[in-house]
Amino acid sequence: QVQLVESGGGLVQPGESLRLSCAASGFVFSRYVMSWYRQAPGKERELVAAITSVGGSTNYADSVKGRFTISRDKKTVDLQMNSLKPEDTAVYFCNANRKDVLAGIEYDYWGQGTQVTVSS
Repeated sequence: QVQLVESGGGLVQPGESLRLSCAASGFVFSRYVMSWYRQAPGKERELVAAITSVGGSTNYADSVKGRFTISRDKKTVDLQMNSLKPEDTAVYFCNANRKDVLAGIEYDYWGQGTQVTVSS
């Protein structure tokens, strides 16, 4: 069974740090682009960071560049969040995506989300 389980969320003050982790199982993890998304109350879900493969390239939303770092190993994908701001408050979701162009099939999996609250 495919599972993505996020952990590490919590309540912090502005300027502090959190590290989110996503534990993956049930699929060939290394073949998937792994991403972190977030959704704040009343707003649409947005891409925060993505990593293309183990040791591969990364992409970040402009709002988090220089503050957040995405990384992955054989079974997990992490998001190190530094210098947190109140506007970072959201539910953070782990995503795994793979497009099999030859077969015309896309695989897309989501975790249940973890709450991050940045407030003084």
